Amino acid sequence: MSETMSTNEEKKRPPLNGRRALPANNSNDEENEVPEMEAFGLLPRGFNPKDYLRVVDIHMFKEPHEINKQQHHTDKYYSPKLIVRRGQPFQIQIDFNRPYKPETDQIWLEYLIGRYPQQNKGTYIPILVGNALKPGEWGAKITHKENNSIRLTIMSSATCIVGKFRLYIAVWTPFGILRTHRNSATDTYILFNPWCQQDAVYLDDEKEREEYVLNDVGIVFHGNINDIKLRSWSYGQFEENILDACLFLMDKAELELSGRGNPVKICRVASAVINSRDDNGVIAGSWDNAYTYGVAPSAWTGSVDILLEYYSSKQPVRYGQCWVFAGVFNTFLRCLGIPARLVTNYSSAHDNNANLQLDFFLDHEGKLDTKITKDSVWNYHCWNEAWMTRPDLPVGFGGWQVVDGTPQETSDGMYRCGPASVQAIKHGHVCYQFDAPFVYAEVNSDIVYSRREKNGTQVIEKIDTTHVGQLIVTKEVGGDGMMEITEEYKFQEGSEEERLALETAVMYGIKKQSAQDTTYQPQTDVDMEFQAQKAVLGSDFKVTITFRNKSHNCYTATTYLSGNIVFYTGVTKNEFKKHSFSAKLEPSSSSSFDVVIKSSEYLSDLLDQASFHFFVTARINETGKILATQKATVLEIPTLRIKTQGEMVAGKEMSVTVEFTNPLKQTLENVTLRLEGPGVLRTMKKEFRQIPANSTLIWELKCIPKQPGLRKLIASLNCGALRHVYGELNVQIQKP
Repeated sequence: MSETMSTNEEKKRPPLNGRRALPANNSNDEENEVPEMEAFGLLPRGFNPKDYLRVVDIHMFKEPHEINKQQHHTDKYYSPKLIVRRGQPFQIQIDFNRPYKPETDQIWLEYLIGRYPQQNKGTYIPILVGNALKPGEWGAKITHKENNSIRLTIMSSATCIVGKFRLYIAVWTPFGILRTHRNSATDTYILFNPWCQQDAVYLDDEKEREEYVLNDVGIVFHGNINDIKLRSWSYGQFEENILDACLFLMDKAELELSGRGNPVKICRVASAVINSRDDNGVIAGSWDNAYTYGVAPSAWTGSVDILLEYYSSKQPVRYGQCWVFAGVFNTFLRCLGIPARLVTNYSSAHDNNANLQLDFFLDHEGKLDTKITKDSVWNYHCWNEAWMTRPDLPVGFGGWQVVDGTPQETSDGMYRCGPASVQAIKHGHVCYQFDAPFVYAEVNSDIVYSRREKNGTQVIEKIDTTHVGQLIVTKEVGGDGMMEITEEYKFQEGSEEERLALETAVMYGIKKQSAQDTTYQPQTDVDMEFQAQKAVLGSDFKVTITFRNKSHNCYTATTYLSGNIVFYTGVTKNEFKKHSFSAKLEPSSSSSFDVVIKSSEYLSDLLDQASFHFFVTARINETGKILATQKATVLEIPTLRIKTQGEMVAGKEMSVTVEFTNPLKQTLENVTLRLEGPGVLRTMKKEFRQIPANSTLIWELKCIPKQPGLRKLIASLNCGALRHVYGELNVQIQKP
């Protein structure tokens, strides 16, 4: 090094730290200075760098239509830089000031990442030009020579760091090393490679890679088990600046650069940084139906706006609920090249003390005691699965891993969850990291109804072993339909394998109270069922309670129906309907009783998911036995209609119309409409002061689609009285 260089370095050096020689290297954004002339000693007086081989230009072949982005499946990224996937060769061309002579000229490439590049950490990578490439290892060879240019094929390691590297080309001279100057145009993004067998995220099915890595829109299944609803979500992982925003998330989480080649580590830190709890992460959750100073969770149509807002403001974006956390997490994973899908678990247990049972306490009359009931069943809960090998676990636990960015419980002191092997959850091997017991409980808990007698003894009235985790779904590959994946998580209810998995989970430390701990004699001679009529928001509907008396005795049942408006998390906001009646049950027969629910009873308090939860308890007066059941129902919410006019050609203006008719008997106020479509238009927003009852709103707008092919437009409408209103349209954009 020359004298001047070292004094400059000293000024820049960070303060000393007694624990480590170099500070943490955990920002992809920071850089170090690289000397363009690194002298071996004193330079002779006549030394002129221009006498030696000199790099005049570097061609990166980084246009979407050129060889690198085509072969690496990165042509959809809206970025001017070179983006390649690890473990797969790519090409560059170097122009010199004279023909390159391999006998005497010595050149090499240097890839650097972060502020403190070190070779043993994989953050400084020197590559000598050789004769052959080894698969999955760093190397370079000349494939073509012409005049003053050489064409190089470069192979990256299949385990290298994922992020943005800086490229320098170094030339050896007898007196020192000459380097190209810092040029951001040659920066190279290296991503995970599901197409490469040596990569930890390798996925062998091309259709699945197209879905789980390259598809930039998806479906969120919501509603509840009896009334499944779906809406589209724009992941937009290829949109402008999204890749940089995703790399910034890893900087924000302070993940060491040397750990960024490991998908297990990346998923673990990302599940914490997706939510704002304890680290000022991307999205602030809010479940209280008051979304002041923010966007209601139901109004978002995709991840792009959220990620870009966070990337520019560095402050949590308000507000999200589970599908928003999962949608943004999916964008992050697919953007970096980790195959990922969004999963919905219907009737998802949120078990506060992880004892595999949700305790619902009834008072001595059989009504739910909300003060002491702490557990809840979410109508649905969304999380993600990411595909990877698990070298940190025994063989057989690779494949899909549960990761969850929704802040529910802390794990190792932070709000995060996963990666937990789906295979381990199915077989009850909950001892394998990370957070398998929590996920196991989400899909396997029992619901226990117990009643406190006046003398203080606890009597278990009913144990429902099938309510939780009844259905687990994701979007099908290559289509918009639903694919059931329940059996990936659990064996058939009541099967021998299911018992074995449960015993395994208990052996590995999941607490489970057995029925012997308390007195429990189930009621057998009378069954009770509860049905709710499908209803449209704003109309009256009826619910039906049916008793089946299987005995030869005549019974009377004092029945209590409680209708509650709930958050989709199963937490009650308030009781809007109380109804008691006495039912006469004839021997060996069924009898049904209808109760009418009027729209005037529920409309004023309705929450944004239009979700009800009914509790029915009945006491058989003759035996003192209690029957209990619960059911969630969701109202039908009207949809938005999207239409297009004229021809739809990439690069040409097209017009889109969004229409909505107000179904309520009241005027909607301060209504926000959003419309977006990856590759067609950036999110557009429009506010409307009022939409009178039964009137129709029409919003026309123009846009210029960027990419040809089958694209999707997604719209949402939001206001205080009505949320979760969506619409979508598939459009075929023609080539110009």
